[in-house]
Amino acid sequence: KPTKSSVKFDDVAGIDMVKEELEEIIDFLKNPYRYKQMGIRMPKGVLLVGPPGVGKTLVAKAVAGEANVPFFYQSGASFTQIYVGMGAKRVNELFNQAKRNAPSIIFIDEIDAIGKSRGVSGNDEREATLNELLTQMDGFDDKSTVMVIAATNKIELLDEALLRAGRFDRTVYLQLPNKEDRLKILTKSCENRKFNFDIEKLANYELSGGQIKVIVKNTALN
Repeated sequence: KPTKSSVKFDDVAGIDMVKEELEEIIDFLKNPYRYKQMGIRMPKGVLLVGPPGVGKTLVAKAVAGEANVPFFYQSGASFTQIYVGMGAKRVNELFNQAKRNAPSIIFIDEIDAIGKSRGVSGNDEREATLNELLTQMDGFDDKSTVMVIAATNKIELLDEALLRAGRFDRTVYLQLPNKEDRLKILTKSCENRKFNFDIEKLANYELSGGQIKVIVKNTALN
């Protein structure tokens, strides 16, 4: 079922370049008919690539929130079934629902769970699911206002067919935050809170999000 995302770009700190790359997608979802009248074809799919924990899911939710469109979330693993044909059926149902609620966004997290190169693992059910995904994305015409966003940290494993024009033909890379980004993230996290530590000093640590939380938790943050 679709959900409405309350996340906006103002809630996401430290990814200014990524936001700029996605502004066009948001404007298209807000004003699809203006683009059609001008004969502009938008990408059917956007692939978010980056290491775990950089906020790929949060970015997808922010796009849906900014565009104010229904948001369909699925993990790639949810399509992996022991029963033959069930994964492909779920893909079909997902796209039909998204089309009925268009303009809308389909977000597939960890798409590598179903999008690995065919023939690598010899899993017939997974390949059937991938084939259905490719077929559904091919079925989008120029009038479609359904945007497919997927996330992965293993782009090298994806089947080449997913990356061809007309499918995930735009790739956005998210990197681990640098000092400037970490400062923005910490400043955002500490809004309306009392604390007695130096945010700039803390931003010097090149740590994962989980480790930063531990450091903050061990300080006087209320």
